[in-house]
Amino acid sequence: MNVSADALHIVCPHCHTTNRVRAADLLNAPDCGQCHQALFAGHPLALDAVNFDKHIGRSQIPVLVDFWAPWCGPCRMMAPAYEQAAGLLEPQVRVAKLNTEEAQAIASRFNIRSIPTLALFVGGQEVARQAGAFRTAQDIAGWARSHL
Repeated sequence: MNVSADALHIVCPHCHTTNRVRAADLLNAPDCGQCHQALFAGHPLALDAVNFDKHIGRSQIPVLVDFWAPWCGPCRMMAPAYEQAAGLLEPQVRVAKLNTEEAQAIASRFNIRSIPTLALFVGGQEVARQAGAFRTAQDIAGWARSHL
């Protein structure tokens, strides 16, 4: 298979440059060609109004987004499990968070009515949504994988 046929676009969590990474190299801890930092760190990526669309629209791996707010008790309760889920899902799935207080227009655009809400995006399109907190990282990862 040639390189262009199996290369995936992966948006860097640090400089937000789109990188081409061979699918076979995803498990080899790829670095960004621009800033040379790791493309996957095993932690949720904090998205904002500026970079949300780039990560959702340009990444050719699924993107799991936790729509949350700092004042939300269930969001804070789920945060450690979500952090652990990143380690279980990456690099096959980008794990990200969006603070709905800071990015209200995006939350409104996606009709987020309760938080936490997890939404799974594939090819820039939402394919699954779950409102409410999960208790464990395994539950989060299992839910995401069940929709891929």
